[in-house]
Amino acid sequence: MVTLLLDSTQLEVVLSPTERAMSFRKRNIVVPRDTIERVQLTDDAWTWLRGVPNPGVNVPVVGAMGTWKSAGGNDFVIIRGRKPSVVVDLQRHDEFERLILTTKHGIALLKALRLDVAAEPEDVADIVD
Repeated sequence: MVTLLLDSTQLEVVLSPTERAMSFRKRNIVVPRDTIERVQLTDDAWTWLRGVPNPGVNVPVVGAMGTWKSAGGNDFVIIRGRKPSVVVDLQRHDEFERLILTTKHGIALLKALRLDVAAEPEDVADIVD
C-alpha cells in the first residue's frame, strides 16, 4: 500500500519500488494541498476507474497501477484487490484529475487534511494520533 505524507503545503504519495515499476513512474506523486478539491472513501475502488491504462498495469480484481487516460482527464491509480481506498479529486493539477489509492489510512488522510500540520512531511497516520 502507498504511504501518504502530508505537510503544510503538499500531499506526497510515496511509491514502493514495486509500485514504481508497475505504474511506470520514476518519482513519487506530489500534490499541492490547494489543488485537492475533495477526498472520498470507498470500499470498491474498481468502480471509480475510467479510461484505459496508459502506461499502467490492470489485472481485474487483483490490481491496477499507473496512469488511466480518459476524456475526463488523467487519473493516477494504485488499487490492490478489494480493499478500502480513497479517491482524491484534484483541480488545476499539472498532471492528474484524480488519485485512486488503496490505503488503510483513508480516514486518517481526511482528518489530517483538516488540521494545521508541520512544515516537515509526516505520515498521515502519525499526524492524527
